[in-house]
Amino acid sequence: MRNVLFIVVDDLNNALGCYGHPVVQSPNIDGLASKGVRFESAYCQFPVCNPSRSSFLTGLYPETTGILDNRMPLFSRHPDAITLPHWFRQHGYFTAGIGKIFHGSGQMDDPEAFDVILHPRGTAAGRKGQGRNLTGGQVKWCRWLAAEGEDEDQPDGQMAEEAIKLLKEKRDKPFFMAIGFHKPHDPFIAPKRYFDLYSLERLTPPMDPSDRTPDLPMAIASGWKKAFDLFTDQERREFMRAYFAGTSFIDAQLGKVLDALERLRFMDNTIIVFFSDHGYHLGHRGWWNKNTLFELSCRIPLIVATPDMKANGVSGRACSGIVECLDFFPTLTDLCGLPDPDGFQGISFRPLLRNPALSGKKTALTVVKRGESLGRSIRTQRWRYTEWDQGRLGVELYDHRVDPGEYYNLAGNPKYADTLSELKGLLK
Repeated sequence: MRNVLFIVVDDLNNALGCYGHPVVQSPNIDGLASKGVRFESAYCQFPVCNPSRSSFLTGLYPETTGILDNRMPLFSRHPDAITLPHWFRQHGYFTAGIGKIFHGSGQMDDPEAFDVILHPRGTAAGRKGQGRNLTGGQVKWCRWLAAEGEDEDQPDGQMAEEAIKLLKEKRDKPFFMAIGFHKPHDPFIAPKRYFDLYSLERLTPPMDPSDRTPDLPMAIASGWKKAFDLFTDQERREFMRAYFAGTSFIDAQLGKVLDALERLRFMDNTIIVFFSDHGYHLGHRGWWNKNTLFELSCRIPLIVATPDMKANGVSGRACSGIVECLDFFPTLTDLCGLPDPDGFQGISFRPLLRNPALSGKKTALTVVKRGESLGRSIRTQRWRYTEWDQGRLGVELYDHRVDPGEYYNLAGNPKYADTLSELKGLLK
């Protein structure tokens, strides 16, 4: 039976070396991509932490789980839910959860999922350093800290240490180890040396086209936008530096775990899944967060490495086929030879791991809540189509062949009436 190393990173977007970013330093993530398959078209089902995690940990869409915000625990609504780590535990695996797998800890965790569950908290030294709030305190989370101390003074550094300790333990069961790194999620705290990797002068905040279609009222709805609109160029660069510092910090922790996996001779029998729970905007449309139905918020980095990829000649390949986060559960049971629980809405993408040239799914679905209204968006290879409140509060259509930034809404153009009708049917 194969081991599973399941790594979810909080708020990580595709700004990584292996995805072509010219500045971000992510050598360990890039190295993993050279050993596995890197997915170019992987999408979350809800661009907020708790709904996304509740979805991929059950293999169900958010509207099926009913978890549409960060407040409601999955098990308050579904006390008998079978989650991914719980299923592996039921089938003879030693399971460990380190950090943020479910949303937060305590009542959000699955009490049946893990043999060992750890939530490191860091040290006092890791909470000291130089930094500031970029909104003058108006948005409390929007702050950065170039921290004193070492990696191990941060919760994520301690997670890597705990993972390595568990790997060193002798046991007669295969393992399913889930590691949930917190950064680059806000507040943007990382050891100072990771901030030092990025000169503010080298960072260029994005410029949206002046002629782009104005956003619909529901597209970005938050009081935070007013604070973001007051950012100076200096504050935009500081935000980017802090986010990238968190990315490089997590990259280093991943490297430690992968080195231990190699050193302890687990690599030849371990499936590695590395991904983020959703994407993140870094200034496009003046937005510095997630929680939209634009590509930057819905798309995630995803790398999967299996022991047989090198022999099969797919190591280092990119796959443009569409996959969804809720496909992780059926894919891992498929790869590990386990039966599937009833009711999956995802499907295994194991065929794409054997042949990355395959097309994958026809669509990916992402939803988001705005007050009592729900936005639903589907992504095909060419199009993104979005409805707000079933179209009553607006419709969006973007052609990714010519508009990958989704700046020009074509929904009102009669030329695309047939496309609109087809995509509306697919969404239903």
